[in-house]
Amino acid sequence: MSDWLMAHPEVRTIRVAACDLNGQARGKRIPTRFAAKVEAEGTRFPFSVLNLDIWGEDIEDSPLVFESGDPDGVLKPTERGFVPMPWLEAPTALLPLWMYHEDGRPFDGDPRHALARVVSRYRELGLTPVVATELEFYLIDDSTSRLRVPPSPRTGKRRPGADTLALRALDAFDIFFTDLYDACEAMDIPADTSISEAGLGQFEINLVHQPDPMKAADDTWLFKLLVRGLARKHGFAASFMAKPYEDYAGNGMHTHFSVLDDAGRNIFDDGGPRGSDALRQAVAGCLTAIPGSGLLFAPHGNSYDRMVPGAHAPTGICWAYENRTAAVRVPGGNHAARRIEHRVAGGDINPYLMLAGVLGAALIGIQDGLEPPAPITGNAYALDLPQMPLTWADAIDAFESSPEIARIFPQELIQNLVLTKRQELRDYDELTDNERIELYLDTV
Repeated sequence: MSDWLMAHPEVRTIRVAACDLNGQARGKRIPTRFAAKVEAEGTRFPFSVLNLDIWGEDIEDSPLVFESGDPDGVLKPTERGFVPMPWLEAPTALLPLWMYHEDGRPFDGDPRHALARVVSRYRELGLTPVVATELEFYLIDDSTSRLRVPPSPRTGKRRPGADTLALRALDAFDIFFTDLYDACEAMDIPADTSISEAGLGQFEINLVHQPDPMKAADDTWLFKLLVRGLARKHGFAASFMAKPYEDYAGNGMHTHFSVLDDAGRNIFDDGGPRGSDALRQAVAGCLTAIPGSGLLFAPHGNSYDRMVPGAHAPTGICWAYENRTAAVRVPGGNHAARRIEHRVAGGDINPYLMLAGVLGAALIGIQDGLEPPAPITGNAYALDLPQMPLTWADAIDAFESSPEIARIFPQELIQNLVLTKRQELRDYDELTDNERIELYLDTV
């Protein structure tokens, strides 16, 4: 048995789970006395389980199901090891997994392996991406068909409106945020600053940058599980869905990254505010890949309700220095920390696929020596710019045919995700507005 479980004898059951294409945790519940066997040998479930639709249904024309006999993959523990699950009543631990073939080959349909492939390409060049994510989410009372901000546990009152960067908004849910930070500490998730955001009951928490993109993605995936679960424990919902409220800003998930060489130097830093040639090449790669990457940044039907000009979600393909209306932003500050902020993704993304897409695109730009257009100034929404896909159907088609996506992801994953999203698109069209909210509210 692992040292972690030996140190936590109160844990009586464990969960073992892998991340599917929609970011859902798919796995099993196991008594703790059998944990050592899973750690040593892994477990098994069908390859098709990582390729279910958002309802948890098989993809009807997937080659992973009847065509191949729905065979099993081998699930092995990731390097993360056990983490507690503080949102459950009984002491429980989660063992994250990823999927392999019987002969030890990584399963190309596993989103975690997709990110590992991209990180490996950086390492082959002696480069290390340094990554941080910023996650926005809403706290919601969904006890009736009308979504509202929950009453404050301190006052019993509901906030009447949005209150950007208001301490009183954070303090109204101080018990929840205190428990959340304690849970992040226990799960080794580097949660840093929290703020109230522009939406009704909307907040943002930043996860600290780190020179390990895989851990950054793991942290983001686990953080979303934690926030949703802990909110339910406190009697309300937490939602990362792209657009829970029509009249308020959607949830974004911004990614900051720089790249270190093998001597630990930031290759984006030229000693001044402009940044290096490598920074501009990475920006160019990100911009070039945005049309084909829309499905990674906006993977669900509701995602496209967020992609509205003037609503704090970038729609034009452009970059800028210190300008939050641009899709790709180069923040100011100390030149030694020069970095890129990719601002397109919604909060409803799969973090492994999203980070693989962003970092893979940046690497294409660096390797190909691409040059970006001139950075914009002013309001990007008021400019005549090329647009990212603004419908789900267009994004699916663009993802399937994108030459940049074909360089970043294995063909099997591309095919699986396209089949999944076309099935979801078909079924989503039949839902009422309330059913659509119910589908995504605390699922994604």
